[in-house]
Amino acid sequence: MSLKTRHFDRLGNGGLTLTEMGFGTAPLGNLIRAISDDDAQATLQAAWDAGVRYFDTAPLYGLGLSETRLNRFLRDKPRDEYVLSTKVGRLLVPTTPEKRDGPDKWIDVPDRTEMFDYTYDGVMRSLEFSFERLGVARVDILYAHDLDMFSRGDRQVLDAALNEFIEGGYRALLELRDQGVIKAFGAGVNEWESCQWLTERGDFDIFLLAGRYTLLEQTPLDSFLPLAQERGIGLVIGGAYNSGILATGAKPGAYYNYDPAPQEILDRVAKIEKVCAAHGTRLIDAAFQFPLLHPAVVSVIPGGQGAKEVQGSLQAARAEIPDALWHDLKSEGLLRADAPTP
Repeated sequence: MSLKTRHFDRLGNGGLTLTEMGFGTAPLGNLIRAISDDDAQATLQAAWDAGVRYFDTAPLYGLGLSETRLNRFLRDKPRDEYVLSTKVGRLLVPTTPEKRDGPDKWIDVPDRTEMFDYTYDGVMRSLEFSFERLGVARVDILYAHDLDMFSRGDRQVLDAALNEFIEGGYRALLELRDQGVIKAFGAGVNEWESCQWLTERGDFDIFLLAGRYTLLEQTPLDSFLPLAQERGIGLVIGGAYNSGILATGAKPGAYYNYDPAPQEILDRVAKIEKVCAAHGTRLIDAAFQFPLLHPAVVSVIPGGQGAKEVQGSLQAARAEIPDALWHDLKSEGLLRADAPTP
């Protein structure tokens, strides 16, 4: 049983066909723990063998390691058989081991420090460096990376970055799209508010939104998702498991938004689990498939550091979920009434 696909062609330029299950390669950048090159290749191969044909990466992931691992994997794959996205907004600068970024986050990776740069030249240089690390001649989608409060931590810093991007990097992405170098562009962020801010100021195709339209959170339904539909904008969902709790369930130590889950989240997930169990459905299955019920969503991209994690998401993507499950979640106030469901 092959994975379902969704064709996305906002501009009438032929568009892109994305598998409903994509693959987010941040874990292959040795996120939190190091894995071997061979294990990284085996994980990617498991995704490919399962039918996954959309791969997302970024210079940030492993400070270049994720892109170089994709280089090795994609080298013998026909270029027209997969969709590839990477990100702009950071340049990686060689440094000494004691000064490299993220020593507690990225394990055993190149000695680099990140330099945020959302200017026209910064975006063009970022793409050039990504081409070299990836070893490909074409990238399909470019996302401006981390234009959000979660990453920048300060409103003034974020506003400056947004303005720098709109005045410079945005123009670079427009040119790259107009020239056919890329098929689509947008932003890869942790907050829907940034997606809306950008949509109100430019001509964006697609956004990668992490963790904000999930079984636990549907706030983008207030304003951003209706706007996205109106503009024909596609949405890729990262973090569909909200950093883990929607995969592991409400067990002690479960993670939500990169931190141990607070009690109210544990309680809510436990209630959702109970409804899922009543319908013979795993929580992870409902969590994976829920975002795909919205017409703007074109792919969900769980990551993984091993073939076992790939298989878990694959099982979730292929699960049969009774329509009554969504109805019961709504009737119990665990899912917004206006969330698209069968």
